[in-house]
Amino acid sequence: MRTQTILWLTGVVMTTLTVFSMDPKTFRDLTLEERQVVERKGTEAPYSGKYDTFKQEGTYICKRCGAPLYRSGDKFESRCGWPSFDDELSGAVRRQTDADGRRTEILCARCGAHLGHVFLGEGLTPKNTRHCVNSISMDFVSAAVTNPVQKAVFAGGCFWGVEYHFQHAKGVVATRVGYSGGRTSKPDYKQVCSGRTGHAEALEVTFDPSQTTYEDLARLFFEIHDPTQLNRQGPDRGEQYRSAVFYLNAEQKQIAEKLIGLLKDKGLAVATQLAPAGEFWPAEDYHQRYYERKGEEPYCHVRQKRF
Repeated sequence: MRTQTILWLTGVVMTTLTVFSMDPKTFRDLTLEERQVVERKGTEAPYSGKYDTFKQEGTYICKRCGAPLYRSGDKFESRCGWPSFDDELSGAVRRQTDADGRRTEILCARCGAHLGHVFLGEGLTPKNTRHCVNSISMDFVSAAVTNPVQKAVFAGGCFWGVEYHFQHAKGVVATRVGYSGGRTSKPDYKQVCSGRTGHAEALEVTFDPSQTTYEDLARLFFEIHDPTQLNRQGPDRGEQYRSAVFYLNAEQKQIAEKLIGLLKDKGLAVATQLAPAGEFWPAEDYHQRYYERKGEEPYCHVRQKRF
């Protein structure tokens, strides 16, 4: 049933621009020129954008909703006439086939604003990727005023439902589903489901520490899934659905251990695995922001107060 849903999503939902989590009233006011690009998918003239040769340190954000998109460290000189980046912030950019059927369009993952197009295989940087972005689709926040973000990685069953709850959490800047804790490089969904790679379906969370804390997010994690279930979550069974906290430093490990201790004191036989975070492999595009795209809520991840 799940495989059929994925195939349907690949053919239909990935072309949908409807955004379910954003209230249009929160969008910034745009000029007619900005709307032509951001909303009507136009393109600014080459070499005309203010960020084409711009070199300050900081973060590029969405013109319409203010979501962080790119770091200045990922910007490079491509001489194509538009700002170029070889990477994006985790979960910040969504890709879909362009209306011309040949190119890949890139959009703000939060609000669906048109950014430009992404090109692969040009050999311009080691990452072999070029996000060709309209300057008019972005604003810039200097590093002098940008709060540094932090990351956390959790696994609690099907990553669709885990991501849904973290997307709506205060202080979360971006989310990205993927695979962690396994033995092989660059696994795909079919390989992970086979149970032979050792990976768990996981969620990488990028958060602003000035708005939330790792402990707040870890508490949320333990309340949106059943941490007492071993290698399963609801109807989903297998090692890839295990409960796990992949900590990035000693502080995260200590916080997770403290919360597990509190749950055990309450009589819960916690099966959550604690493991150092290794390589996080992003899942296929059709898995990203699944419930937001579908406009539904998860069936096996319902928040229950535990603390």
